[in-house]
Amino acid sequence: MSVPDPTAPRKLSPLRLYIAFGLAFILVAAWSAAWIWARGEAEARIDADAEALRNAGYEVAWKERSIGGYPFRLNVTLTEARIRDRSGWALETPELEAQAFMHALTSWVLAAPDGATFVRPIGGPVRVSGKTLRASLSHLTNTPPNVSFEGVGLTFQPAAGAQPFGLQAAERVEFHLRQAPSEVGDEAGVWLSVKDGKARLSGLLGRIAGEKPVSIEWDGRMSKISAFRGQDWPTAVRAWVAAGGQMNVRRGGLTAGDALIGVNAGTLSVGSDGRARGVLDVSLRQAPRALGALGSTGTIPQDRVEAATAVTTARQEGDVARATLNFEAGQTTLGPVAIAPAPKVYEPN
Repeated sequence: MSVPDPTAPRKLSPLRLYIAFGLAFILVAAWSAAWIWARGEAEARIDADAEALRNAGYEVAWKERSIGGYPFRLNVTLTEARIRDRSGWALETPELEAQAFMHALTSWVLAAPDGATFVRPIGGPVRVSGKTLRASLSHLTNTPPNVSFEGVGLTFQPAAGAQPFGLQAAERVEFHLRQAPSEVGDEAGVWLSVKDGKARLSGLLGRIAGEKPVSIEWDGRMSKISAFRGQDWPTAVRAWVAAGGQMNVRRGGLTAGDALIGVNAGTLSVGSDGRARGVLDVSLRQAPRALGALGSTGTIPQDRVEAATAVTTARQEGDVARATLNFEAGQTTLGPVAIAPAPKVYEPN
């Protein structure tokens, strides 16, 4: 019995082929036009934002700019990019790369493959390099927009003649800023983490930690975040405080070797002198050793070290003491003992 020959497949007519190629050409042309338009919009937006910052008193500059990434991305590269505010803080990098996908042009990933340098108004420049140095920016219509930073295998090197920086290296650094859910109100979450840092042995953290790693964690909520606006950092902080803004601390801490300062809760703001004010409920482990290091470096007068040590000893359970840190009238007090100036948030004009 023979099997009948299968029916030969029909050939597409020339007209159908022309239509298919024509549709593909139109699609490619439309996508190319959309990419070119998005490229022009990105270029115009960068120029407009830079000009707005300059009008607000910032210095913004770069040597060269290129935009590529066709067909599915926008890749923006700035060489010798620099931004500086009126108070003297600055950030500069040999090369800044930014990337967004065409279907999500409000979500950008930034990277500094050759490292970056931040400049302190008083301390001077600090060079930052590492395996990974990147950030992301998204939800641009939120207040504030979503901002994240991640650094892996970082080293911190002050420039010649600059003041020392507290950390010499860190295995991982993360920072996140997020708008709170709408039901919470005008609030933003701030989270910072430093893992396995190495303190400079000449500094305070080095005296406390020795050769052991240093870690930092901070989880807080900023109220009245929409008021945090201004031409520079001091102006934005003053506006925020004037609106009643506060930092509600959920948890935090600094681990330096065997010593620990754990923050259980607290509320912070900023005084007119630019220094922190408020109260933190803290847990102290190896408090006598940490206070002794503060005294030996001259950060706390020796008589106050003895008084503060007596306070922590009286409140100690096991190897941990519970106490309060008060920031008021420009001073930091541990319980009833004034131990140091309050942390400075900005330099008053």
